[in-house]
Amino acid sequence: MRYDLVGILLENGTFPILRMPDGGEWRLEIRRRYRHLLGMRVKVTGTRNGFDILAVDRIERA
Repeated sequence: MRYDLVGILLENGTFPILRMPDGGEWRLEIRRRYRHLLGMRVKVTGTRNGFDILAVDRIERA
């Protein structure tokens, strides 16, 4: 299933986290550069890959 989500990107070791406005969190599998977006509100498009993991196809500033 494909998801389009908006939240705050946070560092968390191996998998960065997307914190949602409702307090929920997704761990992100990202293959491209993302560190310049840490702490910012971002839009993430990707495919669910496990309970709370999203395989990211696209990430951009929201």
